[in-house]
Amino acid sequence: MNLALVHSRARTGVRAPAVRVEVHLSGGLPRFSLVGLPEAAVREAKDRVRAAISCAQYEFPARVITVNLAPADLPKDGGRFDLAIALGILAASGQIPLEALGEYEFLGELGLTGELRAVDGVLPAALAAAQAGRKLVVPTGNGAEAALAAQVEVRTARTLLEVCAMLAGRKALPCAEALPTQRTAGLDLADVRGQAHARRALEIAAAGGHHLLLIGPPGCGKTLLASRLPGLLPEASEAEALESAAIASVSGRGLDPSRWRERPFRAPHHTASAVALVGGGGEPRPGEISLAHNGVLFLDELPEWDRRALEVLREPLESGVVTISRAARQSEFPARFQLVAAMNPCPCGWAGDSSGRCRCNPDAVRRYRARISGPLLDRIDLHVEVPRLPPAQLRPQAATGESSTDVRMRVLQAQQCQHRRAGQLNARLSQTDTAKHCHLGERDQLLLERAVDALQLSARSMHRILRVARTIADLDGEADILGRHLTEAIGYRRADRNRETQAA
Repeated sequence: MNLALVHSRARTGVRAPAVRVEVHLSGGLPRFSLVGLPEAAVREAKDRVRAAISCAQYEFPARVITVNLAPADLPKDGGRFDLAIALGILAASGQIPLEALGEYEFLGELGLTGELRAVDGVLPAALAAAQAGRKLVVPTGNGAEAALAAQVEVRTARTLLEVCAMLAGRKALPCAEALPTQRTAGLDLADVRGQAHARRALEIAAAGGHHLLLIGPPGCGKTLLASRLPGLLPEASEAEALESAAIASVSGRGLDPSRWRERPFRAPHHTASAVALVGGGGEPRPGEISLAHNGVLFLDELPEWDRRALEVLREPLESGVVTISRAARQSEFPARFQLVAAMNPCPCGWAGDSSGRCRCNPDAVRRYRARISGPLLDRIDLHVEVPRLPPAQLRPQAATGESSTDVRMRVLQAQQCQHRRAGQLNARLSQTDTAKHCHLGERDQLLLERAVDALQLSARSMHRILRVARTIADLDGEADILGRHLTEAIGYRRADRNRETQAA
C-alpha cells in the first residue's frame, strides 16, 4: 500500500477542526510535495521530518512523496502536523502498521533528533478528539494540559521512536495525567480599610455580574478594590474553567494546568493597543478581553487609554463574543468578562477632594472626562466615587470590614436565586427578560422615569438601573424590587450626574 491516512487537528480561534494528513508514495525522481494551504512553518516540516525519520533509524523513502493536508481550503500553521506527516510516510512505506493509525489523532512538532516538542492549542484538540471518539497522542510537554479533557484517552511520547513502537505493539505509551489543582491564597476584601460605599458596590457587581467604574483621587484604593473582585465570585464551573483554559491554550502565552479552575484576572497597561485588547494579528490570537473570559478585566487609568481601543469594547460588552475577520479566515473568541475600570476625577486627580488642592480649570476637567464616550459609560452599570480616607482609618489597628469569604456566601446565594429565576445573572438579562423579572410598582416606576428625565439617561441606562435594582433585591432576599433598592441603584449612576452637571 502506497497510501496512508493520519488524523490530526488544526487551530482556528478556539476550535480545533479535523485535518486528514494524506500521504502518497509513487515512482520517479525523489521529491517531497506538501499541499493543502500550508503556511511557512508547515512547509518547513519537510526538512524536520526527513531528519527525524533518519535519526529514528527508519528509512526515508527515495520516492515521490505527496502529502495533502485536507481540507485544502483550511489554512494550516505551526509545527503541529510534523508527527502526523512522519507517521504517514512510515505507514505508506510499510515500516509501521497502517491499520493502527485509525483510532488515534496525533499532534506534535518534531526536532531534528526525533524529539517531540510541545505545541499550543492542545486542549481544544483534546476536546474535539473526545467528540470524534478517537484517542490522542501528544508530546510529553502537553500531557497535563490535554488531560484536562477527561473524556478522551491521551497518550504522551517523548520521541518519534516511542510512537512508532506503540503503533507496532512493542511498547505502550503512558497515559497523560492532570496536575493536582492548586488553590492560591486569594486577596481578601478585609484588607480594604473603610470605603463602605465602594465595598457595597463591589458586592453588588459580584452578585449580578455588573460592570463597575471606580472614580477617585490617586492612592484612595481603587486598584485594591478591583483586585478583590475575583475573590468574591463563586468558583468557576468545569465548563467555564474549560472554556477559559482553552482560550489560554491557543493564546500562545501558555496555560498552567494546575490553576485552570481559577477565574482569570487581567489588568493590561493603558498603553495596550486595540489589537492587544480585543485580539487580532495576521494569525488571529485572543486579546485581553478573551483571556478575561468568565473572569475580570481591570482597566486602570481609563481616560488615558487610546479612544479607539476603548470603543472596540462596546460590542463585546453586549454580546460576549468578539469576531476577528481576515481575508483568509474569520475567528470568533468568547469574551464574556466583567469589566472593572478606574479613573481619576480630573487630570491632576484631586477634583472634589476636601484638601482643595485641585487647580484644574473646568474646561480641562470636561475634556478629561470626555475622553470616555457616553455609549461606553452607558454600558457600565455602577459608577462609584472612592474618596480619600482620613489617616486615622488607615491605622494597622483600625477595624477591618467583612472578609471575602463572608461576602462570597451572600454573592453565591444571590446568584443561585438569579439562576433559579431566569437561568442567568441579572447583568445578562435581555430587554424582554428585564421587563419580566424587574417589574416595578406604579410609584417606583414614576420615580425611575423622573430620574431618567432629570439625568437625561438613555434607554440602555434605564434598563441597567433596573437590573442593578434586581440584584440589590436579591442580596436582600426580597422577591420584589422595593423603593429602597431602586433608589440605591439610581445612586450608582454617578458619571451620568457628572455629565448632566457639565452640560448645564
